[in-house]
Amino acid sequence: MAGSSFGTIFKITTWGESHGKALGVIVDGCPAGMELCEEDIQAFLDRRKPGTSAVTTQRKESDRVEILSGVFEGKTTGTPISLIVRNESQISSDYDELKECYRPGHADFTFDAKYGFRDHRGGGRSSGRETIGRVAAGAIAAKVLESLGVSVKAYTKSIGPISIDPSMSGICTARPNTSRQCSSSAVDSAPLSSSELDDSGLTMSTQDTFDKLRLTTPTCMPDAAANEAAMAYLQKAREDQDSVGGCMECIVDGLPAGIGDPVFEKLDANLAKAIMSIGAVKAVEIGDGVAVSTRKGSENNDSFVSVTDSSATNPSEISSDTIGKALGAIGKATNHAGGILGGISDGSQIVIRAHVKPTPSIYQPQRTVNQKGEEIELQIKGRHDPVIVPRAVVVMECMTAITVLDAMLVGATSKLESLQKLYEK
Repeated sequence: MAGSSFGTIFKITTWGESHGKALGVIVDGCPAGMELCEEDIQAFLDRRKPGTSAVTTQRKESDRVEILSGVFEGKTTGTPISLIVRNESQISSDYDELKECYRPGHADFTFDAKYGFRDHRGGGRSSGRETIGRVAAGAIAAKVLESLGVSVKAYTKSIGPISIDPSMSGICTARPNTSRQCSSSAVDSAPLSSSELDDSGLTMSTQDTFDKLRLTTPTCMPDAAANEAAMAYLQKAREDQDSVGGCMECIVDGLPAGIGDPVFEKLDANLAKAIMSIGAVKAVEIGDGVAVSTRKGSENNDSFVSVTDSSATNPSEISSDTIGKALGAIGKATNHAGGILGGISDGSQIVIRAHVKPTPSIYQPQRTVNQKGEEIELQIKGRHDPVIVPRAVVVMECMTAITVLDAMLVGATSKLESLQKLYEK
C-alpha cells in the first residue's frame, strides 16, 4: 500500500491496523543527541486513547508505547526511531456482519474498489487507530520544536453548533519583535508589556486557563461554559443514536519568518495536506480562511509595522546583516493571513482550522448495499465515538508539528551563510 509515509527530512511511516496485533511508526531524520524516553511520547498518546470519557468510544486500550530503536542511553542516535503500540481490546466479531456490505460514510466501498480486498475489522487501515503512529511521531517532533522555541497547541473550537468564546481561543499574541496580532477578526491593539505576557503572547493567567482547559475538558474546549453546553448536546445526540461533527484549531507560536518554500512546497499547502490526511477532516483553513472570499483587498491586507526604530534609511547602505536585524523588527498590525505569505512563514502566529465530519458509525438503521449490489438495511454494532473531534485534536497538533519541523530542517540549507555557520572551521 502506497501513501503511508510523510515528510522530506523528518520522515514518518505509519503501519498497522485497528484489529491487528499492533500499530506503530518509523521516524527517520530526527537529529541525534536529544533526550527522549517513552514517557515523552506517552503523554501525547494518552490524549488520544479511547475510553477516557463519555464522549469517546468505550474500547479500552492502554496504548502503551515501546521504543524499539533509535534511542541509546536516553538520547536519540540519529538513526530511525521505531515505535510500537500493541492492540489489547479488539472485538473483531462486532464486524462479522460488515464483511460483505458497505457502511455509509466509511471507506469500505472505496477500499474494495481500489484493492479488491480489505480488512473489514474496525476499518483496518482506514480506522482512526492508524493515528497512533502520527501522534507518537508528532510527540518527537514537538520536543525538537520546543528546544527551538516553537510551540504547537491545538484545541476544539466547536462541536456541532456550540462554539468557544473567541477570547478563549489562544489566538492573540505579542512577541518582542512583532506587533500584537489578534484572532480571525484581527483588530489593531496596543501591545501588552513583556512582563504581562508569556512566550505565546497570552497573558499569564489566560495562558494557564487556556492550557488547563484544552488539556482537561472532555471536549478539549478551552472554555468551561462551552464544554458544558457541548457535553449536553453530545448526550442528546447519543440518546438519538446519532453523532456530530465539529471544528479544531491549531496555533503555532515562535516560528521565525522564512520557513517554507514557494510554489509546490508551500508551508500552508503542506500543512493542509498533512491535516486533510487525518480521517474525517473535510476542510482546512489557514488564517481567516474562507472568510477572505467576501472581503475587499483593503480589508484583508495585513499592514506591516516597524516594531523598533531603524537607523538605516538608504537601501544602498543596507547590508545582509542589517537586513536580518530589520526583518526581526518587522511585525503586522493584523493577521488575516494566518502567519503565512507566499507559502513562507512571516514570523507571526500561524493559525490553522480543520473541520471534521460527524462519526459515520451511528446506531440508527441505515440504507446501504452489499457486495452484490443488493439494497439492505444495516444497523452498526461495536464501540464508537459520538464525536471524533476531541481525540483528533492531538492528531492535528502532531501533524502540524511534524510538518513545521520538516519545513525547518529543509529550510536550514536555503542560505549559503547558514551552511557556512554550520560547517565553519
